[in-house]
Amino acid sequence: MDKEVQRAHHDLGGASKFMCEPVDIEPHAPTGFDREVDALRQMLAAKKLMTVDELRRGIEAIPEAEYHRLSYYQRWIRSITDTLLRHGVITETELRAALEGS
Repeated sequence: MDKEVQRAHHDLGGASKFMCEPVDIEPHAPTGFDREVDALRQMLAAKKLMTVDELRRGIEAIPEAEYHRLSYYQRWIRSITDTLLRHGVITETELRAALEGS
């Protein structure tokens, strides 16, 4: 099946190179970071500044090496940041200042 269909790097379902890796099915408690990112996404949606579709498209646009290096919610925050920059909600200068202050 892998040779028949050209997949995007984020489309891992049924990909043979991932079939032999065990799937962790244990429940995971969200970290503080996870909860904050999810809350931010919910607030942005409530204020109509970002849709779930934009979040998904942004995640799918992350370059392959970075996509596989980032955790689930790190992908979310990367997508959120890119979307807010693209919509002009924040500027790169504001983002840099916030990151330097943290």
